[in-house]
Parts: sequence; C-alpha cells; structure tokens
Amino acid sequence: VQPFCWQTPRGCCFLPAHICSLFLSPAVHFLPVLCGCAKVLDDPNEDHLYMVFELVNQGPVMEVPTLKPLSEDQARFYFQDLIKGIEYLHYQKIIHRDIKPSNLLVGEDGHIKIADFGVSNEFKGSDALLSNTVGTPAFMAPESLSETRKIFSGKALDVWAMGVTLYCFVFGQCPFMDERIMCLHSKIKSQALEFPDQPDIAEDLKDLITRMLDKNPESRIVVPEIKLHPWVTRHGAEPLPSEDENCTLVEVTEEEVENSVKHIPSLATVILVKTMIRKRSFGNPFEGSRREERSLSAPGNLLTKKTTRECEPLSELKGTKKKKKKKGLDSVTSTLATGWLNRQV
Repeated sequence: VQPFCWQTPRGCCFLPAHICSLFLSPAVHFLPVLCGCAKVLDDPNEDHLYMVFELVNQGPVMEVPTLKPLSEDQARFYFQDLIKGIEYLHYQKIIHRDIKPSNLLVGEDGHIKIADFGVSNEFKGSDALLSNTVGTPAFMAPESLSETRKIFSGKALDVWAMGVTLYCFVFGQCPFMDERIMCLHSKIKSQALEFPDQPDIAEDLKDLITRMLDKNPESRIVVPEIKLHPWVTRHGAEPLPSEDENCTLVEVTEEEVENSVKHIPSLATVILVKTMIRKRSFGNPFEGSRREERSLSAPGNLLTKKTTRECEPLSELKGTKKKKKKKGLDSVTSTLATGWLNRQV
C-alpha cells in the first residue's frame, strides 16, 4: 500500500501506508475513539488517493482560549476517552503528534473522536525514536524543541500534548503562551508550570497534570500509569478497560484495500463543481481562501507555521502564496455538471 493523500482545498495531507491501512479496516469503522474513513477515492489523473473521513457535526470539544472551561467531571469524561484513544494508537504503533482540543471531535454519543493524522508517525519496536519537530507550537514537548537533544520518544510527545490538552480542558488556556514563537519555545523548555487561582481544581488533578508536563521525558508519566491515576479513575470507582479489552491489532489485507477504493473519472472536477453548485457561484470557490499548508499550528493567534526568527510576533510571520486563476462555469455547464455528478457520486 502506497502512502495516501487526503486532499483538501487548503492542500494535501500525506499519510503513511500503515496509518492509512488502519483507517481502511472495517474494524475501525466501529471504533468510537477514532474518526472513521467513509470512502477512498481514486482519481486517475492524480498519483495519490483521497480519503474521505466521517463528518462529526458537533465539532471540536472546545476552542482555546475560552472563558468557559470544562468542569472537572466533563474534563474527566473526555480525558478518559482520550486515554483509550491514545492507548489504541500506540498499540497500533502510531504516534499522533498533534493532540489538542481542536483535534478531538464530539460524536453523536457525546464521546470524543481523535482526528487529524496529518503529522502522525508509525514506528517499530516499543516506541518511536523521532528527530523532527512537527505539530502545534503551544502543545510541543520541550525535548522536541531542544537544540542539544537529537532523538526523543514519540510516546512521551503524545503524553505531553495530552497534559497540555487536559490543562486546557479545566483552565481554558494553554499552560505556556506567548505571541512570539521563539519566546514560546523558551517558556516551554524552561518556565515552571503554574496553576491559576481560579477555577480551583483538585490536588489529584494538579498532580496528574504536573506529572504529564514533566520537562524530563525519562521521568514523565506514561499511559499505563495515567490509566491508573486516582483522578482518572475517581479513586478506583471508574476503572478504565485493560489494554487487552481496549486494543486489538488491526491487520488489513490487500483485498480489503482494493475493495475500499472507489474509482472516479476526475475527483478535482467533482470537488470543484459540487462546491460551485453549493455556493451558487461560478467562480473558483477556493480563490482568496487558500492558506499555507499546515504542518505546525496553534490555538488562537498562534495559528501559523513554525519560524526561526527569534521573538518576532507570529502575526507578522504569515506568508502568502501566488494564486492561480481558474475559469468559472457558465449556467449551461453547471446544469450539465449537476446531472453528471448525481450519476457519479
């Protein structure tokens, strides 16, 4: 199986073959903690496939920053889901690398689904040994920003991001924030963790967050220990399922991969025409809305790519891209396209 590409109006999101195979498995369609893959489309004019994921209408669990954080009970409910999801991914030998509230979508049953595997990594053995820096700046672990440490644990990165996410759940903001990217990195690496006076949270919760945001990855708490933490389990009243109960190794056959792919005449035409019809506009619907491809992003005003200019405001670092014009469709073409699309999709 070759790497697939999830094409969006904003750009391409390439996924390693093993990760794509995970989503192609029928077992994942019924897995409550991951966004399932609804369809894989093959455009003969392109060298990659397109993965269409399920629509989760309720959207992210929360936006950060917010003045209305979650209660401890709400935070525990969602965090228990996140623990089970990360345990499952690590069992499949996948590091997510971009855990944050905006990538946790609320399903119809009220539980969260982990989304956005655009920067994820697969690994062999017991852990991933990573050397590149990707993800969301405010959720990056200090070791990934170190100038001296060249290799770091993938699982520990996910645990750190889980800790930042839990902090966001209960305080509505990230523990380390700065408008300037290099200053943000400096705070993550060296600033001590502090808890706001309000809201007042349980000491058990402070202990868990502190252990997850341990700047030393070697002593940072690990997922099996998080599962047993008193705050997570309500001191044993709500135990999480064992790894054997929560995880099953997904293996996808070549036949399943072939059967999952739908061949279409031209996906680019499908996307363009459908969008034009929905917006009732014959101009290019993506003109003026193209943004730079996301490999690193952050909440609020930190939604931008990584930069190396020291302590410069992120708002001044956004690049621009040249726009390519496309011819619009006249009304006759639109009418014909509508009929064709209804037969093809």
